[in-house]
Amino acid sequence: MRLNKYISETGVCSRREADKWIEAGRVTCNGQVAVLGTRVVDGDEICVDGAPIGAKKKQIYIALNKPVGVTCTTEAHIEGNIIDFVGYAERIFPIGRLDKDSEGLILLTNNGDIVNEILRSENNHEKEYIVTVDRPITDLALEMMASGVKIMGELTKPAQVSRIDRETFRIILTQGLNRQIRRMCSALGYRAQRLQRVRIMNIHLGTLGAGKWRHLTDRELAGLLPR
Repeated sequence: MRLNKYISETGVCSRREADKWIEAGRVTCNGQVAVLGTRVVDGDEICVDGAPIGAKKKQIYIALNKPVGVTCTTEAHIEGNIIDFVGYAERIFPIGRLDKDSEGLILLTNNGDIVNEILRSENNHEKEYIVTVDRPITDLALEMMASGVKIMGELTKPAQVSRIDRETFRIILTQGLNRQIRRMCSALGYRAQRLQRVRIMNIHLGTLGAGKWRHLTDRELAGLLPR
């Protein structure tokens, strides 16, 4: 790992500030003055101004069953924000969003590097939802959702869609436009009354109760993190 990233992950400063410290000759690696681009491995001794800095923070990955009414923001002044709701002892932030009126699975972490990897649309990561609309939905409407619906001036990517009952269906998306499913329903003349996310990639909501959270398992992390 690059030295600036290692230093930032200990929590003492940002990567940019770490670069300034390195440029100023304040950082050593195993007793040698470090330079920009220095790479470190486990066991290396890193010092700033001669004082060893602590080990990098343990990476945190949490699955939360977000209830309706919680807002996916780190802005502390917003009432009902997800950070206050979880109340975790260390700084974490949500990966992506799940709108205030929706519920279900959302991931939180302190690892900023993983966020873009998961959210980048070209990676085609699957997210699965169960949606209940305000009246019986036709087979034609479900077929249209599967092939793509024009919202916000663009056609949504093809999706996997299957009926659960008269008003409820399951949809698997590989993109995450703003309020995408609600807008797709609206474009076809329906209103999404309940929208629950039940899976992100290899991570399932399962039996996790509303408002509850848990740490991801090693198996889940193996499927989530880039190799």
